[in-house]
Amino acid sequence: MHREKTKQIRIGDRVIGGGNPILIQSMTNTKTEHIAETVEQIRRLEDAGCQIVRCTVPTMEAASAIKEIKKQIHIPLVADIHFHYQLAIAAIENGADKIRINPGNIGSEEQVRAVVDKAKEYGVPIRIGVNSGSLEKPLIQKYGKVTAEGLVQSAMDKVRLMEAMDYDNLVISIKSSDVPMSVRAHQLLARQTDYPIHVGITEAGTVFSGTIKSSVGLGIILQMGIGDTVRVSLTGDPVQEVTVARAILKTLGLRKGGIEVISCPTCGRTNIDLISLAGQVEAMAAEFDHLALKVAVMGCAVNGPGEAKEADLGVAGGNGEGLIFRRGEVIRKVPESELLAQLRLELEQWSE
Repeated sequence: MHREKTKQIRIGDRVIGGGNPILIQSMTNTKTEHIAETVEQIRRLEDAGCQIVRCTVPTMEAASAIKEIKKQIHIPLVADIHFHYQLAIAAIENGADKIRINPGNIGSEEQVRAVVDKAKEYGVPIRIGVNSGSLEKPLIQKYGKVTAEGLVQSAMDKVRLMEAMDYDNLVISIKSSDVPMSVRAHQLLARQTDYPIHVGITEAGTVFSGTIKSSVGLGIILQMGIGDTVRVSLTGDPVQEVTVARAILKTLGLRKGGIEVISCPTCGRTNIDLISLAGQVEAMAAEFDHLALKVAVMGCAVNGPGEAKEADLGVAGGNGEGLIFRRGEVIRKVPESELLAQLRLELEQWSE
């Protein structure tokens, strides 16, 4: 897979573009004005592997809260602003590491210029965000409906507006809940610009349907070498967005480290609560993110170790007994009730 080289942009203490690793982003669903609640959620996101966080800024109180929130978190904070250019200026002044605006709804050209001037003064990048749900009416009329071409034209019109103001510290995002449209739009956009691109499938849905839609859409886009930051949009706890994003990147080979858990489908030979065990192993594996291992959870002690011999470490069980194996070779037989604890011990020893 060829990763497209895009312009490097600094966001706080992180750098995106230029072939740097793709960073995972999420967005808080708290009221930003509620500082303690917002900080608590961001810290949970950090622990899950979030590398950039976005907070909504609908009021001056929210813009002011950024200053205190920034003191208590460890990842760059992006301020999300709609309609009010003064909020964008206030967010920058209060320490936002990046702002996300749609120049088309932020105000007059003079007001957009005021935001750009403040971003220049503070060295803060701007993400131009265009969504299919808010595409300008003239572009819908031009193309007959919301299309990939319309999304790209909307984004590039705004890029040219910014460039005319002698500003190029930009990131672009074009999002749709329509996966084929999103894929085509990203293909078209990548041909026209070398600015970093933030990728996501917007309004993807619940954890189940949203994970499927995001995995398919982002998988195609990222596999084409497009994307410098990524967000999975789910209706649920934002931590789940990070978990899914990490899994997508790891599946595509775009992120190293962390334990990959594989498990067999249940069948008539299964004599253990494999579904529960696999879930427990996956939850435990998240604690050992510094290990780059493949761990297998198999439901058959007879065939399991052989079938999962490509795994670095694995467990198999049934009828009260459990096996711990390494690369297909059984290293220990334990009571089934001790499988999880013995696997944890192996992982702890592996990390030494």
